[in-house]
Amino acid sequence: MKTFPPQTDAYTPRAVDSTRLADHPDTRSPTRFLFWVLRSQAAMVASNAFFGLLWFLPGALSPWLMGRAIDGAVLTGDLRAATGWAAALLFVITVGVAAGIAMHTTAVAGWLIALFRTTMLVVRKSAQLGHLLPLRTPTGEVLSVSGSDSDTFGMLTEVVGRCVAALIAFVFVAFLVLSESVQLGLVTLVAAPILVGAASPLLRPLQRAQAIERNRSSKLTGQATDIVAGLRILRGIGGERTFGDNYAQQSQRVRQAGVLAGSWQAVVDSLGVLLSGMLLVILTWLGARQLLAGSLTVGQLISFFGYAIFMVWPIATFFEMAQKWVQADVSARKTIAVLEQAPPWMPASEPTALPHSAEIYDHESGVRIQPGRMTVIVSALPDQSAALADRLGRYLSTIGEVVSTDIDEELKGRAARAERAERLRRRAEQMVRDAVRASQQWGVEVGGVDLAQVDLLELRSRILVNDTASLVFSGTLQELLDPHHRHTREAAEQALRTADAEDVYDALPGGWQGRVDERGRGLSGGQRQRVVLARALLADPEVLVLVEPTSAVDAHTEARIAERLADHRRGRTTIIMSVSALLLRVADDVVLLRDGMAVAGGRHGDLLSNNREYRRIVARGLDDECESGGDDGVRRGAPRGG
Repeated sequence: MKTFPPQTDAYTPRAVDSTRLADHPDTRSPTRFLFWVLRSQAAMVASNAFFGLLWFLPGALSPWLMGRAIDGAVLTGDLRAATGWAAALLFVITVGVAAGIAMHTTAVAGWLIALFRTTMLVVRKSAQLGHLLPLRTPTGEVLSVSGSDSDTFGMLTEVVGRCVAALIAFVFVAFLVLSESVQLGLVTLVAAPILVGAASPLLRPLQRAQAIERNRSSKLTGQATDIVAGLRILRGIGGERTFGDNYAQQSQRVRQAGVLAGSWQAVVDSLGVLLSGMLLVILTWLGARQLLAGSLTVGQLISFFGYAIFMVWPIATFFEMAQKWVQADVSARKTIAVLEQAPPWMPASEPTALPHSAEIYDHESGVRIQPGRMTVIVSALPDQSAALADRLGRYLSTIGEVVSTDIDEELKGRAARAERAERLRRRAEQMVRDAVRASQQWGVEVGGVDLAQVDLLELRSRILVNDTASLVFSGTLQELLDPHHRHTREAAEQALRTADAEDVYDALPGGWQGRVDERGRGLSGGQRQRVVLARALLADPEVLVLVEPTSAVDAHTEARIAERLADHRRGRTTIIMSVSALLLRVADDVVLLRDGMAVAGGRHGDLLSNNREYRRIVARGLDDECESGGDDGVRRGAPRGG
């Protein structure tokens, strides 16, 4: 039976038509989600409970066997009977040892399955939401769910199986006690729920303390992610110490929250030990009295003492189960906040094929893109041209504010909670509006077909948007350019040459098999940008949208890229958001935006001669180029937006 890795189709395109609803987590509440986690690996939990029951067997049966051996063999001097009882005891212990090994194996397997399944769900949800996820949820929160919270669910699955076994063993021992002494049996049965219930008032402050620790830890993770991502910029402006101090302060807040949570955890653990010890004392005292009264034999008293010691074991497991459930409940609240988010791109009821080699028309800006031509969009405000690129690729450029899940904020009182609820309501309304827009009428037409009517997978394969936020993942240069191994080496070399990125190939030991670190660390900004451009060119989409593709390179490099790009994409639709004169010179068409609307169009030379606004924007771009020092050696420092 294959148990790892766990298989799930949740949040994948094929899951839309799948009848395997169990693959989709129940995010209606933290409790429902935790039960879904347990149901999704019920076989492993049941196996763990079965082997756990056998593991408890020596502790449950040994007192009974010892008592019978003393009364029936030791006190009577029957060596044969003593040997038989000793053999039975050895057999029970051997079964317990073997079961303990099997239980540990199933426990670790269940732990890893729950951990890996949660990580898979987060990865699938991240892929499903794409660029919207960091706009809706802080990055540190997502990383914490995938890391620490998934581990918490693994711990829960392990303790649940063990708790079921402990409960059965507890009832079995209580039955043995009842069969020999009704008084002691009733004490055992009644005391356990009372002992567990006595600790319940402490679980709520423990839950709050763990929630605060979990929230502060996710903030710390987010800060670390931001610092690593912006380390080059921080060094450039001398901000390492400031951000380092902020990180140190947040670390201390995490430590303080950890100490608080640990203190409550210690109180709960201490109470569990105290109450279990009290049960042991009570059972021993009552048993001794019954022995003196003649109601119990010596062997039975020894058995009762063993039962009392054994009872500490399942009761401690019950306390552990309650603590782990509280901790898992905190993690579940954070997890469903990520997993319950639905993408705004609803599938069209009757998908329409995207026309080939057709005119593209954007209703909001009035821009018309002719097929098979290179069109450059010029705007004084880069955000406006970038928003047009998002619309052309059917990406949402805005999704509302990121709503804080700060537990500290929730503790500030009714006003803070009401304000947070209002922000949640506004975000939900914004998400509904975006979903309606994305699924009914997007506002960009290709050959008269609105993009909302096109299957999203087909759209992504036909229209590719490459902007300044595109990432470089770790791996070999070949994997960076062609992650799916769909292209020939000749095509990859041509794309690398068009992007003027041969120096990256030359600089890496091993050439195509040379490794690049995560986010392209070790490459300059210009090299990363050119590798990303080469990757987009190698994909060879029907429509390629480039946002500031040469903002981080020097003028000489940009001139080579412009000439080669025009030849490489000749006859295919290419849309570039830029004010670079070098790119404008090789463009077939140029469109000028003002306040997000198309106000002029034509050839670069004609617009430069006849349109003062266009001339001012392009001239300002030239001035910026001359005044700035470039990342690749000559020109500019900062990207121009996108």
